[in-house]
Amino acid sequence: MKHTIRICLALLFIAAIAKAQEAPVPPTKAGYIIVTDTIPADGKTDVADMIQKLIDDNPNRTIYFPDGVYLLSHPIATPAKPSLSVDLKLSNYAVLKAAPDWKDPEAMVRLGGKVPFNDIRTNGSNYGLTGGIIDGSMVANGISIDSGRETKIRDVSIKHTKIGIHIKRGANSGSSDADILSVNIVGNKARDSIGVLVEGYDNTLSNMRIADVYVGLDIRSAGNSFRNLHPLYTCGWNDYGDSTGFWDRSGGNNWYSFCYSDQFAIGFHLARSIHSTFDSCFCYWYAGKEPHEIGILADESFNSIFNCFTCNFNGNSPKSIVLKEGKPGGQGLLMYPRITGPNIQEKEVYEAYMRK
Repeated sequence: MKHTIRICLALLFIAAIAKAQEAPVPPTKAGYIIVTDTIPADGKTDVADMIQKLIDDNPNRTIYFPDGVYLLSHPIATPAKPSLSVDLKLSNYAVLKAAPDWKDPEAMVRLGGKVPFNDIRTNGSNYGLTGGIIDGSMVANGISIDSGRETKIRDVSIKHTKIGIHIKRGANSGSSDADILSVNIVGNKARDSIGVLVEGYDNTLSNMRIADVYVGLDIRSAGNSFRNLHPLYTCGWNDYGDSTGFWDRSGGNNWYSFCYSDQFAIGFHLARSIHSTFDSCFCYWYAGKEPHEIGILADESFNSIFNCFTCNFNGNSPKSIVLKEGKPGGQGLLMYPRITGPNIQEKEVYEAYMRK
């Protein structure tokens, strides 16, 4: 009898071990710092100071946010110095939410906002924020990259923000060298709302959709690569004439590929004499609105290259203009364009730059 009991207990023990091995390893066992081990995610408690302490006390660790709502009354900031840096990972339904009385002009999450540094050789230089939802509650900015290099933002949903992402002037002589991938942004529909504000140089942005902003991307630096970016105008028709999909005022060179300005009054706005390259980019309008629809607006001479540019005017705007320039005689090229729609005006301007 005792022998039989021992056998049964042994079998149960073996089965328990097998079941434990089959079970998924929780994040704690993977070495992550789990935020909810010490901090509530109830959407009511202000946890900004608690999260900041967690960041400060755990250098070179991955900090994991399980599903829940983390209420912030002020920004949280990560260090750019590699020996102090942390990587923030949010589960798909983890929400960092700005408190309704938010007053701070800085973004909710400031990557590299503490201990600015310029270092790509030390372990820990490559960090950022992955996953989850950043909710600005219609009053806050979303995420900023303040310092460091190799900073990444990916697979994030940014909602109800004044400025979705702000890439500040970087630590490497102005270069921020950041990578932004698979991020969706919804603004707050305010007159000064911006999807992405780029001030640092040498960044790569790809696979993004942006809505509820008056300016999709405000680009004030050169050396950037933009691919498959799709800002869509959804703000109503007040002040429509200033709405812009892509506003390049860098004074240098940027590269655009498969970038799509959707329903903005101005598709691509080129300040000064911008020398940027646009490949297979396009503008589209569902319905015409006053005062105009402009594919390319060059404040001065047109000096950029547009290859395989599509401009599709489907509405009945009183002014449908492919290219409007401040000064004639630029050195730009408009190669293999596809132009469709009614009421197209000032054809002689864009035709002067066409190469077929």
